[in-house]
Amino acid sequence: MLRLFQFKGGVEPETHKSRSAREAIGEAPLPPIFVVPLHQSVGGHARPLVAAGERVRKGQRIGAADKWVSSAVHAPTSGKVLAIEERVAAHPSGLTTLSVLIEPDGREEWIERAPLDYGAMPPERLRRFLRDSGVVGLGGAVFPSHAKSVAAAVPMEYLVINGAECEPFMTCDDRLMRERAEGVVRGAAIFRDLLEPKRVLIGIEDNKPEAIAAMREAVENVGEDFAVVPVPTRYPTGGARQLIRVLTGKEIPASRRSPEMGVQCFNVGTAYSAWRAVAFGEPVVSRIVTLTGNVEAPRNWEIRLGTPLRDILPLMRPKPDTRRYVMGGPMMGFALPSLEAPIVKASNCIIAASPALFPPPPPEMPCIRCGACAKACPHELQPFELYRFSRARNFDKAREYDLLDCIECGCCGYVCPSHIPLVQYFRFAKSEIAARDQDKRKAEVAKERFERRRAREERDQAEKAERLAKAAAAKAAERQAAPNDAEAAKKALIAAAVERARVQREGVQDQSSIHPLGGN
Repeated sequence: MLRLFQFKGGVEPETHKSRSAREAIGEAPLPPIFVVPLHQSVGGHARPLVAAGERVRKGQRIGAADKWVSSAVHAPTSGKVLAIEERVAAHPSGLTTLSVLIEPDGREEWIERAPLDYGAMPPERLRRFLRDSGVVGLGGAVFPSHAKSVAAAVPMEYLVINGAECEPFMTCDDRLMRERAEGVVRGAAIFRDLLEPKRVLIGIEDNKPEAIAAMREAVENVGEDFAVVPVPTRYPTGGARQLIRVLTGKEIPASRRSPEMGVQCFNVGTAYSAWRAVAFGEPVVSRIVTLTGNVEAPRNWEIRLGTPLRDILPLMRPKPDTRRYVMGGPMMGFALPSLEAPIVKASNCIIAASPALFPPPPPEMPCIRCGACAKACPHELQPFELYRFSRARNFDKAREYDLLDCIECGCCGYVCPSHIPLVQYFRFAKSEIAARDQDKRKAEVAKERFERRRAREERDQAEKAERLAKAAAAKAAERQAAPNDAEAAKKALIAAAVERARVQREGVQDQSSIHPLGGN
């Protein structure tokens, strides 16, 4: 039996999962207009491959990955491209992002699809296929999966499939494992074949007994030697580093990546999407989203990417006192800026929030340094010190206390008796540090550019001085050689004159010898 470990800290909030997990996954209808952002993953922005007025088919690439850490974007249905323009993003900033607007034609005409025999191709080609199929981490991090499936320098010991789903309210992974467990297992096998670990572990929180049973049955039916492991229900067990700690005992330092220590982790939704891409040639055009909170009809729906929030409200039937909508869980999610914001690959949950469900926080009070936040921190940081330095804008000191290791899980603020919004302070400090680092990098680049320019100017000046010196030396040599040439020419002229005179004298003597008056 696999031995389980523990991570320090964590909290046990009310889960609020039962209501949305009762019904099977539904299929959301098509909206009148899709707004598909071209940036839906960590890394570079996808480059648009279509133009306004063009007709597209379902699954057609409309955005190509522009870097290795990037991922393609596809049309969620067949129809006409209306425009490529800036639209509000599913982001707390409310900023816009370049998006493709598609009007559905209702025909749902797919691109040509075919299964991929990845066993007969080099691993690198399979990775490119996953990149071009838009497979990213669907647990919320949306890191391109092909980039995570590259084997590290150290031998891979464990492949961890994350089915913990620790955030309150969220049940999309739970329903996925209950209903489509075999696809998840087969997708895990794809990543297993790429990384070649010694063991595959599927971690699921023990408050999901139906999902655990379904996954164990699927593993047996598929014939894989995977271990389905129930783990204690404690937030944030679903964090990759925390789940790796619980299942393997390995602590991943913040300064290192898990593959460097022989472990890699993928979400169950990611594994399922990889299997659909490989087995059916279907790129990622939709995802399962939990619609819950202050609603009449909480449920999980498979929703096309690019569906505006406004068009899924009829599925939720929010109650009249709903004031905002939160994307993600209540611990790490954020309020959507507008009902026009679309569903994207990171949209695992939409919570309708009301004052009754999420009461306004009490007034912030001074920190009493009780240490409760430090006990709850899963990364063993000292949030009360980080708060002090962040509030005082002593960002260098905050960095020394490992502020950048904070995963913003919200455990510290959850237990704070002074009701201090600690994560907000930490995000502010992180943004300031990032801005300063960026300014520093710009200054270093400018300094390097200036030094290169100065070195180039000095080199040009040296080359110019060398050319001038050579020209001066050549002129001096010419001047030195000039008097000798003039003397030689003078001597030649004198010699010629002497010769002419001699010739003339000899000619006169010859004439006098035959003169008629001369002789015997």
